[in-house]
Amino acid sequence: MFIAIRRQTPSDARPCLTAFGSEDTLTLEAIILRVWENFTMDRNTLYRQWLEKTEHNDALHAELLSIRGDDAAIEDRFYRELEFGTGGLRGVLGAGTNRMNVFTVGKATQGYANYLKAHFAAPSVAIAYDSRINSRLFAETAAGVFAANGVRVHLYDHLMPTPSLSFAVRDLRCSGGVVVTASHNPAKYNGYKVYGADGCQITTEAAKAVQKEINRVDPFADVRALDFAEALAAGSASYIGEDTIERYLAAVGTTSVLPPDVRRNAAIIYTPLNGTGISCVPRCLRTHGFTNITLPPEQAEPDGNFPTCPYPNPEIREALAVGLRLAEETGSELLLATDPDCDRVGAAVKTEDGYRLITGNEIGVLLLDFLCRMRRTNGTMPEHPVAVKTIVTTPMAERIAAHYGVELRNVLTGFKFIGEQIGLLEKAGEAGRYIFGFEESYGYLSGSFVRDKDAVNASLLICEMFVWYKAQGKTLADALEALYAQYGFFESKLLSFAFEGSAGFAHMTELLDSLRVSPPETLAGSSVQQMIDYDRDETGLPRSNVLRFLLDGGEAVVRPSGTEPKLKIYLTAARESREESRAMLASLEKQLTDWAK
Repeated sequence: MFIAIRRQTPSDARPCLTAFGSEDTLTLEAIILRVWENFTMDRNTLYRQWLEKTEHNDALHAELLSIRGDDAAIEDRFYRELEFGTGGLRGVLGAGTNRMNVFTVGKATQGYANYLKAHFAAPSVAIAYDSRINSRLFAETAAGVFAANGVRVHLYDHLMPTPSLSFAVRDLRCSGGVVVTASHNPAKYNGYKVYGADGCQITTEAAKAVQKEINRVDPFADVRALDFAEALAAGSASYIGEDTIERYLAAVGTTSVLPPDVRRNAAIIYTPLNGTGISCVPRCLRTHGFTNITLPPEQAEPDGNFPTCPYPNPEIREALAVGLRLAEETGSELLLATDPDCDRVGAAVKTEDGYRLITGNEIGVLLLDFLCRMRRTNGTMPEHPVAVKTIVTTPMAERIAAHYGVELRNVLTGFKFIGEQIGLLEKAGEAGRYIFGFEESYGYLSGSFVRDKDAVNASLLICEMFVWYKAQGKTLADALEALYAQYGFFESKLLSFAFEGSAGFAHMTELLDSLRVSPPETLAGSSVQQMIDYDRDETGLPRSNVLRFLLDGGEAVVRPSGTEPKLKIYLTAARESREESRAMLASLEKQLTDWAK
């Protein structure tokens, strides 16, 4: 029997087989491999196809024309497709299979629509978008594809934070959701986060199923789409109303724990870093009595170019420079900064030595202690309370939780796994047990109404915590020092190493593989007591490409980023004194930096 293979688009790695004769000399497998190799599209073929198919898209076509003959540029744009994972898509804006553009968005949406139609009788989605370049265009593109496929669309008609999308999915009883955002990445990036009916980012299993559907889609031939205006006119798409926004903000308000007699007139600087936080954070804070709020004018309005902040990540001091300058000029004691999609929040507090940036781990343990303390005081602590953190988040939280009798659950990196725990509690009729979840990358959530990190909720809690300590003559820095004195001196640091392009990706993979095969016997002079391989060992958690090294008084966790071409290493040192912890941390940093480079 002969085997014919119908040539597919580059995104579709499945040969279509048709029997049409007989063959006795070669095995079926050999025939398939030989013919498939002859027909597999190389990157230049992909380039030529995209050049032809984008003639009606001036910007993308011009970009492709500009790289004609540039093998390196073609390679970078076409060596792979953007990987669709539990966080959806994220990549650099531009033309090609390895870029964010209307065709990659359309292809992903068609695949997700196919998945929804296979699992729901009358599927519907909610969509939100941030301030990034092309975010609204991508949101409306996705809406048009969903509508053309019979998936009912609910779209926010203006910028809204990611947590408000998680809320809308549940509030509107949707089958899923999409947020167009690249979170805290630089301006050249955009992304496409996908949510399930539970308001969480989709599970690993669901992501694999969606990816299979996406693989079947030719971005030029198979995507069914309506113009967004046409979808609106037909009633297959509509805007999300103010009533949903009001319900979301009201739900955030239920997380307040501050006694009513505490003064809230402290001077606070808030910056949305030119992102979506402007739509909800000031409104929420003012509703709850925090009226002395000042915004840096350069960062108040949405702007996807992030002109004063090339890397809009509240984890880094450079992103807070404008806000810190305004805080110094006004004498404000607290600075809050949210990332472009407003799911993360960073903070700085005035001290005698200037403004101190509080790390994600530090905000997390401060909030955990504050919430436990206040809920005990006001009588709202549930029986058998549960808090959740990720495995890369400070183990200091375990000591605080134990002190208050709180069950602390550890999950894989990614807030979706924290949201998953809320869902499990809800299914058991125990959603009220959940009191707090956090991750070291500035993500926090104290209510079950959202299933993703929520910087609107966290901003309110940080302000409440700040004025509560202020009423006692203390700063957040003072409160943090008290926690260290009580629970131990935990020092943490995140190392991040970029590996750009196909060669970089391959090198990063080789590094991880070598570490897995030949793990170190000692780190920072301490013997490695245990290596946990979350991709192979039985941990009770889903398989994941993560290595964790447990030491005497510390640990190191190594993983590739799920959203960027980076290798991330999370370090923790916990010795008897701050000096010893810092010395151990410095030693860990040097040893693992030398290895990564």
